[in-house]
Order: sequence, then structure tokens, then C-alpha cells
Amino acid sequence: MCSVEKITSCQISFTPIGSVEYLSEIRQVLDIIKDSGLEYDVGTISTVVIGGKDRVFKLISDIYEAMDDICNFTIDVKISNLCGCGK
Repeated sequence: MCSVEKITSCQISFTPIGSVEYLSEIRQVLDIIKDSGLEYDVGTISTVVIGGKDRVFKLISDIYEAMDDICNFTIDVKISNLCGCGK
């Protein structure tokens, strides 16, 4: 386990529903993730985010709040208390 703080890893998949501008909306979510200051890795289907538990949960809330008035969506989230760092 990481010694500095409790680390959480989180896999996030944001899917706009019925949107013509879905690529723009996905880019907006990726910008929110990038601006969070958390470690992240963008994949083809989802993005993995690693950081302190409170910051990861805040990021999920920030994505929801930012996109709520922009489009209909689903957010699939997997959260683990294992950071994968091998400690």
C-alpha cells in the first residue's frame, strides 16, 4: 500500500446519449480530468485515474456537475483501493 496517502484507482467511461456533439462532450470530460491534477491514462474505451480518494470522488462529481446541463449521459465507474504501485 502507498505510504503517503490513501490511493484510489478509478476507471471512468463517459458516454453521451443521443448527442450529435458527442466527440466535443467527451473532449470536455477529458479536459476536466486533465485539469484535475490527478494522474491519468486515456484509453480507447475508458480513462484510468489515480490519486487520493477524496480527489477522485470530487473528480467524478465535477464531471457530473459540468456535463449535467450539456447532455444526457451515463458514467460507468470502477473504483479500487489498490493503486497498482506494488507497495
